[in-house]
Amino acid sequence: MEPLDLRTRPPRSCYDELDGLMLMPRTIDKLRAMLPGGHPGEYVIDAGPIKGISTFVLERIGVPVAELRDAVARAGTEAEVAAWLREHTDPSQYPALNQTLRRIKPKHTHDPAFFAEYYRETLALHPELETIIDIIEADDRRMFPSYYA
Repeated sequence: MEPLDLRTRPPRSCYDELDGLMLMPRTIDKLRAMLPGGHPGEYVIDAGPIKGISTFVLERIGVPVAELRDAVARAGTEAEVAAWLREHTDPSQYPALNQTLRRIKPKHTHDPAFFAEYYRETLALHPELETIIDIIEADDRRMFPSYYA
């Protein structure tokens, strides 16, 4: 797969799915940004003292970040990544994980205070947001308003 520069655009939406698993296209975008020639911009897999949402997903499906990064680097298409994931995970877990992703809140992070500080600007603009993925989505829109215009 080709590297991405996430200084010019955000990774895909948390709600996007690959083979029925939410957040996987976003995670792939972040991993592609880590390939030679790519740039992660402000996006990380882990954010200091808290696990990033991508790491949360990968831990739940039992895939180490490094292994998926290598699979993405070798793959020519996302279909190949989906096939690799089917070989290394149990796709029957995906629906329950998607339900969890839709409801987890900052209080469920390892360090809610760090999360609040990390997303401080976005939370100030959108105090009504409650779930982590909605906060991340709003943060993308805040950082790349022209992308969403």
